[in-house]
Amino acid sequence: RGDTPYGGVNMKDGLVSDGLTDVYNKFHMGNCGENTAKKMGISREEQDGYAISSYTRAAKAYETGAIKDELIPVEIKGKRGKPSTFVTEDDEFRNAKFDKFPKLATVFQREGGSITAGNASTLSDGAAATILMTEDAAKKYGATPLARVVGYADGATEPIDFPIAPRFSTEKLLKQVGMNPHEVDLWEINEAFSVVVLANMKLHELDPEKVNIHGGAVSLGHPLGASGTRIVNH
Repeated sequence: RGDTPYGGVNMKDGLVSDGLTDVYNKFHMGNCGENTAKKMGISREEQDGYAISSYTRAAKAYETGAIKDELIPVEIKGKRGKPSTFVTEDDEFRNAKFDKFPKLATVFQREGGSITAGNASTLSDGAAATILMTEDAAKKYGATPLARVVGYADGATEPIDFPIAPRFSTEKLLKQVGMNPHEVDLWEINEAFSVVVLANMKLHELDPEKVNIHGGAVSLGHPLGASGTRIVNH
């Protein structure tokens, strides 16, 4: 950390200040989620129910090996001759106690709030990577493509409405490829908070059985900068 100057050092949590704060309204993004929940009439019970579904689906995905090809074990070297420890799965999805979900306190708005530690994404470490290349490059290097990109789009809205931001890029993309939401077989919507997925499912009238079928950030964790790549890979 270098030399400490006279007078001390004031430290900020970079994750909160740079990644989880609405810089215009000067509050945590959880408050944006609360705003969307109120505007769209999404209840605490719906959010808890979705979160439990995310945990259940994640557990089943590990149990059946549905996501094993996406995982790379991490070795933690043992000290003083002790054997290494290998991390082969995220342990968050095993920690949930569903009977306690209804009793958890709301985090961002104590009175009338709906977002809790149970129905929000969890803090976690993680990394993800993917390789994009042209068809010619794939042939040159003898690579077998896992998927083909047929279109892409971006979209944005007011920061306080970030939970529904996916709507704007999705509508542009569907128009671009000539499809409607019901023709899409599988949806991955990042679970920053349960309300984010519920809001976008509501906006596009999506079938829950086609959305985040192996869980998401609520149950698997949301390491900033890695979640988007993870769901693309999935």
